[in-house]
Amino acid sequence: MQINANALTAMSNWMNNSANNVANVNTEKYNATQTTIENQGNTVVAQSSKTEQGTDLATEMTDQIALETAFEANTKPIQTQDQMLGSLLDMKA
Repeated sequence: MQINANALTAMSNWMNNSANNVANVNTEKYNATQTTIENQGNTVVAQSSKTEQGTDLATEMTDQIALETAFEANTKPIQTQDQMLGSLLDMKA
């Protein structure tokens, strides 16, 4: 479950960077932030770096759609564990 929580945090960082890129699409001389997510052992990490280019809206929108799906997928194990613990507590009570 900790891996899922770490992944949610990393994807949240990526989504924040993407939203910032979209918000600054018309800002002159704005360099977009590129974010990648990597597995480092039992931890999921978002790494961000400035690019030499402006914002590409097509890339940002497709990234946001993929992030939404991944976010939903990583919440399912947490919800399942919560339901299992609830059932266990109901049996004990």
